[in-house]
Amino acid sequence: QCGLARLDPQPSPEELRGYYPGTYWFAPDRSFVGRIEEWYRRVVLRGHVRFVERALRDSHPHGPLLDVGCGGGLFLGMMRRRGFRVVGLDFSREAAAVAWRYQDVPAVVADLEHAPFRPASFAGITMSHVLEHLPDPCVYLAAAHRLLVPDGRLIVHVPNAASLQSLLLGRRWNGIDVPRHLFDYRDRDVERVLEVMGFAVVRRSYFSLRDNPAGLAISLAPGLDPMARRVRGVPEGPVSRLAKALAHRALAAAAAPFTLAEAACRAGSTVMMEARRR
Repeated sequence: QCGLARLDPQPSPEELRGYYPGTYWFAPDRSFVGRIEEWYRRVVLRGHVRFVERALRDSHPHGPLLDVGCGGGLFLGMMRRRGFRVVGLDFSREAAAVAWRYQDVPAVVADLEHAPFRPASFAGITMSHVLEHLPDPCVYLAAAHRLLVPDGRLIVHVPNAASLQSLLLGRRWNGIDVPRHLFDYRDRDVERVLEVMGFAVVRRSYFSLRDNPAGLAISLAPGLDPMARRVRGVPEGPVSRLAKALAHRALAAAAAPFTLAEAACRAGSTVMMEARRR
């Protein structure tokens, strides 16, 4: 009755594993196109970095930052270079190895509920595009509450099902991502579950330079989606790969004004929330 959208029926864990191949997480290769992709992601991640950096500096808690679902560790590498102690957590051994090797980020292979960390170990925990993939998000939120120091900060980032993009595009909106996204959260759904699990929302942002323009571009031209092409193993030569990457970036740039406008109306296609542990 609360209006939260969910995938029904939900796939079994065995079925879902087939939709998370080793290439699901991002790690650029050493090719020319790969280096361009990494440079681009560093640029568009700066907003995320600034949001988390402000949360940690304003709250003044002591301890490292844990990124749940860290992938290849690029975000944590950028935070480490700003002077923060960081730790990554991911299901993928390959992702954890890349985080160690290329970003000098210690990474643990585990799920958050059973991660080998002591209670009150972290000043901050980030979950970017994690909650919508979980069959029971409250398990992870309870674990985050346990692992944060008093007054520690949890930063969650999810697609916003109350966005203008969702309203206008319907089933074509890339934020649905069937069958990987088990829940489609509106901003008010995220705030409600955080409050139930012992957090108080401090701040929110409805714009992500990494996700909002690129997400609209993917909704309009799914064949340009770089992650989907990696996951499906689409055969591509270097010229074709570069051409698709450039086309995707051009379409994302064209989509930026609309995504900025919807974010200004608090209806952006993603929402990032900073929550304080009560």
